Amino acid sequence: MKVGVISLGCAKNLVDTERLLGRLKAGGAKLVKDPKKADIIVINTCGFIEPAKVEAIQTILEFAEKKKVIVMGCLVQRYKEELQREVPEVMAYFGTESWEQVADFLGLKKVESVQRVLTTPKSYTYLKISEGCNRLCSFCAIPLMRGKHRSRPVEEILQEAQYLAGQGVKELCLVSQDTTYYGRDLYGKGYLVKLLQQLEKIEGVRWIRLLYLYPTEVGQELLDHIASSEKTLPYFDVPLQHVSSKVLKSMRRGYDETFVRKLVEHIRKTLPYAVLRTTFIVGYPEEGEEDYKRLKDFVLEGHFHWLGVFCYSQEEGTHAYSLGDPIGKEEKETRREELLSVQEEITKKKNEELLGKELDLLVDGFDEEFGYVPVGRIYAQAPEVDGVTYVETEKGLEPGDMIKVRINQVGGYDLGCTDITL
Repeated sequence: MKVGVISLGCAKNLVDTERLLGRLKAGGAKLVKDPKKADIIVINTCGFIEPAKVEAIQTILEFAEKKKVIVMGCLVQRYKEELQREVPEVMAYFGTESWEQVADFLGLKKVESVQRVLTTPKSYTYLKISEGCNRLCSFCAIPLMRGKHRSRPVEEILQEAQYLAGQGVKELCLVSQDTTYYGRDLYGKGYLVKLLQQLEKIEGVRWIRLLYLYPTEVGQELLDHIASSEKTLPYFDVPLQHVSSKVLKSMRRGYDETFVRKLVEHIRKTLPYAVLRTTFIVGYPEEGEEDYKRLKDFVLEGHFHWLGVFCYSQEEGTHAYSLGDPIGKEEKETRREELLSVQEEITKKKNEELLGKELDLLVDGFDEEFGYVPVGRIYAQAPEVDGVTYVETEKGLEPGDMIKVRINQVGGYDLGCTDITL
């Protein structure tokens, strides 16, 4: 049986897809990269916001007319009955974390244990440390799809990390819906730092990157650990969502503008070389023109290296749904583009500050468009969402190599460097 798998959505969803691939392979299915060559296609969907839902539906319709298709993931978890009614051509629908059910449906053999099939470059991968979220943010449908927060035991995470290191992975990107909440349900308190201390002992792992840190949980213990660590990177992915106190209160985020400013200042004071990434939502129902101006002015202050901006998406079942969607799509997009344009210049300036600096670089692969040039990332660049660094070298490099480079070019979001490894 030839099975093709299509993964949509975030890095957390990609981990689920890799687990599915591992289960299919262990059960006897033949995995094919080209869906057109598959007998059956499994689509792992995202249902977070409207654009993600549209992409998922379009993908399902594209293949359901020509192939046998199974659909799983967040979209199904949230809209299974509607999907069954509107797209009956699909063979079966399954929710999140349903790799066993998919394997049973396909009649694959039972297996005792399964290892993920990695789809990322050899240099890095994502390590999911928990599932679900206990936050009550007014705009977010994740708890509806993923449920309450559930931490994985430390021992289980370490076992998977050992396997990943054995596959040659050099960078572990820790992901979850709420990474800083890790351990509260299992150990009665935040356990992220203790987990990091154990992960850092694993031979072969060079970098550990933390993604999805909830603002109110970025405490002194975590900052002090990162400041003294040789492996956990001073890279803070902290989704603030807004800066206006009025909007933040309506969003039910649990903090205000004063807190946001103190947090950014505190991170910078403890780790002056820290890299900050955040995300903001524009067009939230209670975001007036003055609230948007406060947000824009805050971005202009230049606190962040990287910035993601989402247009508000009205989602059924969320607390904010009753507020309506008064800000038009065009206005939302205008605000989004304006913030990204402002940030583009800030990112360029921050990149220019790196000129002449000697830094470690992790090689991800090669860019064939520029003549098979080696391409990688420095600590300031997370996979897939930030810029990359192109390497000038005469040595034969391989994905996963860690080299010393000198930054000598800035091209907007991306960098150029010279290999100076002795």
